[in-house]
Amino acid sequence: GSNRRHKDFQSFALPTELPHQLFWECKDNYNLVTAKKNFIVFEKQPHIFQPHLIANFNYICRMDSGSWLKLFTEQIKLTQPLEWIAVATGVAEVLLATANNVLLYPAGIVSTAIYIYLLAHSGLYADSLLNVYYLVMSIYGWWLWARKTDAPVLAITQSNVKEWGITTGIIVAGWIVLYTVLKNYTPSTVPAWDAWVAATAWAGMWLLAKRKIENWLVLNVSNLFAIPLLIHKELPLTAGLTLFLFIVAIFGYFKWKKQISVSVAS
Repeated sequence: GSNRRHKDFQSFALPTELPHQLFWECKDNYNLVTAKKNFIVFEKQPHIFQPHLIANFNYICRMDSGSWLKLFTEQIKLTQPLEWIAVATGVAEVLLATANNVLLYPAGIVSTAIYIYLLAHSGLYADSLLNVYYLVMSIYGWWLWARKTDAPVLAITQSNVKEWGITTGIIVAGWIVLYTVLKNYTPSTVPAWDAWVAATAWAGMWLLAKRKIENWLVLNVSNLFAIPLLIHKELPLTAGLTLFLFIVAIFGYFKWKKQISVSVAS
């Protein structure tokens, strides 16, 4: 490959077709910068936190099931204790929410607070910002629960043309703003992908607040793109949690669809 030096970092290129095991030798101090044609480029950044495993994202997308399993297993072995706690409290939040238990809020606060840190240190700045929103909403939800009233619950409905327009606007405008910021003002290596995951999640949360059934579909678009991104950023447990949320959203969609049918019939 080629080598070049510049002030705070050193970079080198390797052929993309090399077995991904060879990329595992680049530990601690190297970060995937780009993948172009037949080469991938790594940068040495000694003053910035880097995960242990480095993988070519394009290669990941082409791996067979055996290679996927091996990569996932290797990442699990190097998973930080903080990620285990974040995932455990995230799963607890979902289960407590299905049981309508107020403890879902402190569990959510712990999980999102940890993810703000973990995602920022993994270079997923838009997702980290998204978790700031989740943290604020968890605190707000806990406060609302503490002062419960008998106000009627907003009915579940389908989105109309205007609401679909707003949803599209949130996704497009959110992606443009986030991508621009990530590309120009952060060291993000995946600005387009990170911005897309966050923008679709914002739109899904807006639909959820309006009790629109389509929120599950939009949130799952975000989840679908987030899973390979999280594996790429070596957060395998978080990718597993996102897969779990993807499945929950599918069940949520059909549950809400049934409730809409019952409401229309009555």
